Parts: sequence; structure tokens; C-alpha cells
Amino acid sequence: MRILITGNMGYVGPAVVSHLRERHPGAELIGLDTGLFSAAVTTTGPAPEALLDAQRFGDVRDVTAADLAGCDAVVHLAAISNDPIGNRFATITDAINRGASLRLAEAARAAGVRNFVFASSCSVYGLADAGARRESDAVGPLTAYARSKVATEDGLRQMQDDRMTVTCLRFATACGFSARLRLDLVLNDFVACALTAGRISVLSDGTPWRPLIDVADMARAIEWAATRDEAQGGRMLVVNVGSDDRNHQVRDLAQAVAASVPGATVSINTDAPPDARSYRVDFSLFRQLAPAHQPRVDLTASIAGLVAGLREIGFADADFRRSPRLIRLNTVAAMMERGLLSPDLRWAWRAPAQEA
Repeated sequence: MRILITGNMGYVGPAVVSHLRERHPGAELIGLDTGLFSAAVTTTGPAPEALLDAQRFGDVRDVTAADLAGCDAVVHLAAISNDPIGNRFATITDAINRGASLRLAEAARAAGVRNFVFASSCSVYGLADAGARRESDAVGPLTAYARSKVATEDGLRQMQDDRMTVTCLRFATACGFSARLRLDLVLNDFVACALTAGRISVLSDGTPWRPLIDVADMARAIEWAATRDEAQGGRMLVVNVGSDDRNHQVRDLAQAVAASVPGATVSINTDAPPDARSYRVDFSLFRQLAPAHQPRVDLTASIAGLVAGLREIGFADADFRRSPRLIRLNTVAAMMERGLLSPDLRWAWRAPAQEA
């Protein structure tokens, strides 16, 4: 079995590669990434790419069917990955997250790929205060990032045929420690605040709802999707991925982190305007379709993993929210200021794709 993972050098990719290598030791695993966040390594061990058979460097916008020859599955993680970047680069977000994703799917189909896995998001539900959202409920994307996910799902439905099984995984908000960590995610941010400043600063009023999923459990779901048969959900499937007991209000997440880090306190901005991104999600369809790949990491374990991982690397930057290293928008902005990235978020020298 040959699996290509786009965006493998991001936050989720290392967990996916590690899990696939463990579960399918004989598989040929190939990574494809621009290397934009390659410096955000947060492990004292070998680089995550050591588990791959090959690491290709290139932009997902340039992939052709020839690049996918012989692949049984494509796991598509590459994307403009969060709201702050999407808001600043809305046009490029659409070009990468929707345009490139649909061209990649077309190339995969032309190359004879059997399974195409698209990392979508529960953020497509936007403001949803009338109960937990199911896949059949209307979406209400509020950001360029969320709109790009909806548009990609719609495009994948339109190209549906009997040649390729497509799975759109609407993931809950990612969290947990990774060999390439991001700290611009709610739980990860809170743990970093607690460890470095002893004070968790909640920028909203704390009332919004967020479903969470640990990166380790995202990897389990991706393995299922990359190997699932059409009988498990149909040729084209959109499914919420997470667990019902991990729908949390933001203030409760902050309190849970404070309880796990001795001496940490919580500061909530009660005067903040309401955050419209608030939604609870129903994960019963995923529970029905993939009983052997359900999330295993609870909130306490995600927090413990973050605390242990950050302490192991000696993380102590109390000003991390302004740092260019583990905050994705800051990374992009710093590289643009240095002339390394062009306005369309390509490397300024446009290096050709190559394999290492």
C-alpha cells in the first residue's frame, strides 16, 4: 500500500505519519510539503520525516496525476490552516484550500487512487446555538478558512463517480502535543500560558462552545478513512469526527488547564464582544461507521501530553503569542518580511519540486 500525505510537515502530519507507520509497517509512506513550518520542530527525538519512505518538497498547487502514480490513498492535510491567516490572505486561502484541493482530487482520480481523504472542519457550522450539529444540518461558515472547507466539500461532491472513495472528515478543533506544535489553538494556547506565565488569558468571554480532538485521535480517524471500503458510508462521505463528551465551553477548558498546572490562574475578558464561532457537534455518525477508530484521548490526557511535551523541550517563552516560531500567522508574516515568501505564499525563489 502506498499513501501520500500532503502537508505532512504541519501540526497534524507527524501524528498521522507515526500512526500509519505503526499500524501499517509495510506501507510506503510519502510526504509532500513546502516546508513552510519545518522549523517548528518540538521534539528531542528524530525528525518526524524519518518514518517516511520519501519526503517530497513542493507546493500542492503544482501536483499532477504523474506525481500520484501508484498511490492507493491520498491524505490531504495541506491548507492555509487557521482563521487569522485566512482573514489576512482570503484570496490565497481560497486558491489553496479549495482550488488546489479540487485539482489534487482530480489528479488523484486520474491516477487511479482508491481513497482520497480531505481534512475538513467542524468550523463550517459557525454560530450554532440550537443544539449539537449533525452532518445533515445547514452550515454557516463565518471565516475564509471555514468557507474554503465548505466549498471544497461541495466541489468533491460534484466530481463524485465510481472510481474513487472520498471522505471529508469534519474534525473538531485540534489539540494536543505534536512533534511540530502549534500554539494558536485554544487548548494549546492555554497550556503554554499556564506554563510560562502562570496565568491563562482567555481573550473571549469564555462562553463559546468548541468540540476538541487530540491529534493522536485525528490520526486514527485518518487511517480509517484512508482504508475504508465504500460500504462504510458510501463512495462520498462527509462526517463529523470527534466525540460527544469533548464538546466544551472555552472557560471550562481554561479551568481544566489551571487545575493541571499548579499555581496557574485564569483571567477571562468578560467585556469581550461575543465570539460568533460557537458550536456543539453531534458525532454519532462517526461512532456508527468507525467503532474501532473512536477517540481515546480525553481532555485530561491532552493537557497532560502538552504539559509534558513543552516541559521536555524547555519551553519558557511567555511572549509566545508574538513569536514567529509556533504561531502560524507570525511565521508567515516573518518570512514575508524577510522576502522569503511571495504575496501568493510561494517560496520567493520558486524552487522546483524535489525528493529527499
